[in-house]
Amino acid sequence: MPLLRDAVVPSPPPVAETPAVVPVQLLISTGEVSGDLQGGWLVKALREEAADRRLPLRIHALGGPQMEQAGAHLLANTTSLSAIGLWEALPFVVPTLRLQARLHQWIRTAPLDGVVLIDYMGPNVNLGLKLRRMNPHLPISYYIAPQEWAFRVGEGGTTRLIGFSSQILAAFPEEARFYQERGAAVHWVGHPLMDGIHHRPDRAAARAGLNLGEDSKLLLVLPASRSQEIRYLLPPLLEGAARLQRRHPTLQVVIPAARQSFVPAMRRQVRTTGLMATVLDAGEARQRKAQLFAAADLAFAKSGTVNLELALHGVPQVVGYRLSRPTAWLANHVLNFQVPFISPVNLVLNEPLVPELLQNALTSSAVADHGDALLTGDTTRQRMLDGYGRLRSALGEPGVARRAARAVLDILPLSRGAAPSSSSP
Repeated sequence: MPLLRDAVVPSPPPVAETPAVVPVQLLISTGEVSGDLQGGWLVKALREEAADRRLPLRIHALGGPQMEQAGAHLLANTTSLSAIGLWEALPFVVPTLRLQARLHQWIRTAPLDGVVLIDYMGPNVNLGLKLRRMNPHLPISYYIAPQEWAFRVGEGGTTRLIGFSSQILAAFPEEARFYQERGAAVHWVGHPLMDGIHHRPDRAAARAGLNLGEDSKLLLVLPASRSQEIRYLLPPLLEGAARLQRRHPTLQVVIPAARQSFVPAMRRQVRTTGLMATVLDAGEARQRKAQLFAAADLAFAKSGTVNLELALHGVPQVVGYRLSRPTAWLANHVLNFQVPFISPVNLVLNEPLVPELLQNALTSSAVADHGDALLTGDTTRQRMLDGYGRLRSALGEPGVARRAARAVLDILPLSRGAAPSSSSP
């Protein structure tokens, strides 16, 4: 018997080389805390939909920690680079220009197959125009378009995004109508907040978890997701809360921080007003958000997505907003800025359901008086809750993020060998 080393071992048949699977490259761009939240939901839905289609997918993002935690490769954190108003935006001009320069350099070398832009009007419109010039055939989806369907500047709102968007994924019915009438390809997918409507905590359990007694009332103060709002909105909302607490000494007040950097200023202002309140760090605020919204009896809030969240949780609210005097003057006298309402709740319903206190009308006494009426007036409170019911029917059905994900993937080039989806958008 020959030794093993002398044995002739037949060569195995040649194995055909399997070509490397190249993932589809998708860029998602947004800013602000609410955009990061909605972007995180979309990233999760895109990954799930891509898995069902056996589509290898790589998601790059301009956003924040929610998108990164959902599985996106974060190119830059843009949640702090946002402001409303010309004067207020000045501190962010240079950082934004630097970020855009780095992004444009990255885009030149990145083999992008598609782009999703989420709200964040100024930077995203500029990015969309740039991308369209660079690649006339790149699929670009605009998800939750800026609310130009609701506001007007001068003779009318700008619709530049129609020129570069392959499709618009509308959150509101009126938004869909506005863009359809102007020739855009539009899908009304609904508002992503609807996806969490069936997962709200039980109110009694939420209150028990916060050690609230049966007769205790809970007020949430939600003043800021932008640094300018700490300066202009935090004082009158906290002073209004202090006035209301003096009228109702057992009123519990919680102030969740949208960003950790806001916490010191919030705590200083709480001490200044004499308000008895708990300021929650940003991490704990995110963890307890659903519990707080389920347990709350009233909220004092800035204008924004948070108004819709409160409405879907059935929390009566007072909405306030204030810009710097130079910005307010420019908007009114130079730009002829016009908007019927500032709260998304009122915009969607096209009626003044929630009280809006703007500029000089945002005083501590007005905040407290409106809050008192909602806290103690059964008729006033019930009218708002009834309006919330009508609002829900205007925001679509659950499954929003997944519908948006399908629409995004459906227009990408199928050049990566992915199996076609059996689901319809």
